[in-house]
Amino acid sequence: MTVPWLTWEGPRLRLRLKIQPRAGRTEVAGTYGDRLKIRVQAPPVDGAANIALTRFLTDAFEVSPGRVQIETGATGTLKTVAIETPEVMPSWLPTQN
Repeated sequence: MTVPWLTWEGPRLRLRLKIQPRAGRTEVAGTYGDRLKIRVQAPPVDGAANIALTRFLTDAFEVSPGRVQIETGATGTLKTVAIETPEVMPSWLPTQN
């Protein structure tokens, strides 16, 4: 299955995301155009939303924080995030055929 917000480059998984800060809870909320939408509880102040997003992804993929990198969009809601060698694939991630 081809998904516009997900690409693999060797062992690196790259996600194109739309982040919604100040949500009721941190969760995957479907898609937003060609991006995966993730809601985070934290406000977009002093990097709190980026920290919440990184924690969410490290838990979901069972990786250390050093293996999650916000490549683009650190100060905006549209981000590209790379995950180096994910340990597990969360249930919200489409399976590859």
